[in-house]
Amino acid sequence: MEKRVYTILKEDVGERLDRFVARMVPQTSRSSVTRWIEQTSLGWGGVWVNGKASRPSYRLREGDEVAVQIPPPQPITLLPEALPLTILYEDEDLLVVNKAQGMVVHPAPGSPHGTLVNAVLAHTEKVSEVGEDERPGIVHRLDKDTSGLLVVAKTDYALRQLQLQLQARQMERRYLALVWGAPRFNEAVIDAPIGRHPVDRKKMAVIEDTRHKAREARTELKVQKRFGSLFTLLEAKLHTGRTHQIRVHCAYIHHPVVGDPVYGGDRNLPQTKLAFEVRKKLEELLDRLPGQALHAYFLAFLHPVTGERLYFHTEPPEPMQALISALEEICVNGDETAPC
Repeated sequence: MEKRVYTILKEDVGERLDRFVARMVPQTSRSSVTRWIEQTSLGWGGVWVNGKASRPSYRLREGDEVAVQIPPPQPITLLPEALPLTILYEDEDLLVVNKAQGMVVHPAPGSPHGTLVNAVLAHTEKVSEVGEDERPGIVHRLDKDTSGLLVVAKTDYALRQLQLQLQARQMERRYLALVWGAPRFNEAVIDAPIGRHPVDRKKMAVIEDTRHKAREARTELKVQKRFGSLFTLLEAKLHTGRTHQIRVHCAYIHHPVVGDPVYGGDRNLPQTKLAFEVRKKLEELLDRLPGQALHAYFLAFLHPVTGERLYFHTEPPEPMQALISALEEICVNGDETAPC
């Protein structure tokens, strides 16, 4: 069981104890941290302030010593699960899948079942011993609420070769992102380092303060379609692969991805002049989005064995496509009260 001790500095003074611990242990949910703190007063928890049990709402003071005893992670048992899986390509070395929105890629604390890995294991046992224990065969990932293309390796050799392509930026990954607003550019490269948010440790952020850790992050954006001042459909091409990269970079340039409340892209239409029927239709389509309007639509890489360059393309999921189609129709037939 790991134990960590923190001494409270000036910048942490006044922060709630539960928020502070959750920030220091980002792999743990705040609800879990609250449970640790509450259980300490019963004699079997793991958070102490100056050697004593405290409350989750305790406001930290300069010089306080916070000790956190982190329980060992619960082992995750990988089980095959007969879940819907859309396979675009498969051979002895790999398979390419179109991940559904809402599906987690691999098991983790809080999401032990119902993942892409569970579904792949039900389809083929060949990946069970490839790569890391909890993410066998996984070359790259997509966020839970991002849909689209992923390649899964079926052999150790294929996994190593595909990961090398990813690191050398030879694997091409492109996304479609419906964002809020009207960017002033037609093409742009967002070159801004990304790291863990300095306050909300469950989020990522562009980090410009050198006191905080960040890694290079580069996203190429190109306007595909404009829908007046309200929406724009962008193509995003990844040159690096940071967590939440496209979502963070779009929020950074003040055009968050539609349906992404984590980074400012909620589903509420602004109070602009829209015809009642148009507003009602768009609100209904926005409500239907199960996650952010972000889809990994294009993937290209060299086959790890044959060397042939493979290309794959998929359309966005129906709710996202329905919103885009409605905007296209409204803009073609619109008037002064249309968003275009």
